[in-house]
Amino acid sequence: MIFATRLSALLVLLALYANDVFADTQVVVKGLFKGAAVLEINGRQILLKDGKSSDEGVRLIQATSKNALLEIDGKRRRLGLSQSIGTAYSEAAVNEVRLNSQHQGHFFGSGKFNGKSAQFLVDTGASMVSMSSAIANRLGISYKKGKVIRVSTAQGVTRAYQIVLPRVEVGTIRVNNVATVIIEGEHPLDILLGNSFLGQTDLSVQSGVMVLRGKY
Repeated sequence: MIFATRLSALLVLLALYANDVFADTQVVVKGLFKGAAVLEINGRQILLKDGKSSDEGVRLIQATSKNALLEIDGKRRRLGLSQSIGTAYSEAAVNEVRLNSQHQGHFFGSGKFNGKSAQFLVDTGASMVSMSSAIANRLGISYKKGKVIRVSTAQGVTRAYQIVLPRVEVGTIRVNNVATVIIEGEHPLDILLGNSFLGQTDLSVQSGVMVLRGKY
């Protein structure tokens, strides 16, 4: 009888401990892909695929290149890059974005250009953010009144327009008044995230992961 009482008390304590551990669970979205997400759970990074759960009970319902739908303690929350969730369900304190290398070591991600979402390729060799006129038209960016210049591309010398985008956002990092080049035609196929944006961040590469931190 005494043993049963002690066992019941122990089980209650374990249940309370488990609830406390879960309540303190902190989750940060570190990387986003179609069907998978890199999460940092209580300081430990893990790659979860759609429908899978971590040992801490964090379940990834669905991931896209833009956000991750998570289920924690029966509640669902949708988070973007570098956003976090925990007891207070708050955003990460540090403006930090992590990008995993893909396709021959290049770094791709999703951002907002003048308020509209689009894919980008990090290009540390480009002095400015660059995109094709096809992408600019799709994003509703006016560029025809920009400064006309000539640029060399894989397709030869092409006309381009130099403009200033009011804002560019990658995760929680936001840069205003970003010098941008719009190149006539269909190329490049992805937006090139150049140094007019990258220069406003602290950039480093750690074990194949590019880390961008907002300076301001």
